[in-house]
Amino acid sequence: MRNKYIALVEGEKRGDLPDFQVGDTVDVHQRILEGQKERVQVYSGTVIARRGEGVREMFTVRRIVQGEGVERIFPMNSPKIAKIEVKRSGGVRRAKLFYLRDRVGKATRVKEKKQKLGETASVNGDGAPAAASSKKGAREKKAKTEAAAE
Repeated sequence: MRNKYIALVEGEKRGDLPDFQVGDTVDVHQRILEGQKERVQVYSGTVIARRGEGVREMFTVRRIVQGEGVERIFPMNSPKIAKIEVKRSGGVRRAKLFYLRDRVGKATRVKEKKQKLGETASVNGDGAPAAASSKKGAREKKAKTEAAAE
């Protein structure tokens, strides 16, 4: 059985953040306090690393500003993060993308992950694409009319 204090702290994880992986291009909306005013600033870039687990989980976002690489580490469960938007899913084969630090220009691009057949949006809700479901429905209708004709 886990320690009751660890269980208490681990129960405070945020559930409103989307699933994202290393290699994804994200927009991190961060709350910034300036005097009495609070505003939201967007930090866009590629996730190059994730580390930690539970409430201590952090992720590193890298972007290029005026030809210079800038990295920022965000705590996943920070109340200063308003939201995270996943812009693109990157197809990478490693857990840390530190090799991007040595690359310049177009070489820093990450291939986009191809969607699997089951991940496409469907109208009927059974996981099949709308076009495939309409063909399937037409086949079933034809089979029923043939069976009724016999």
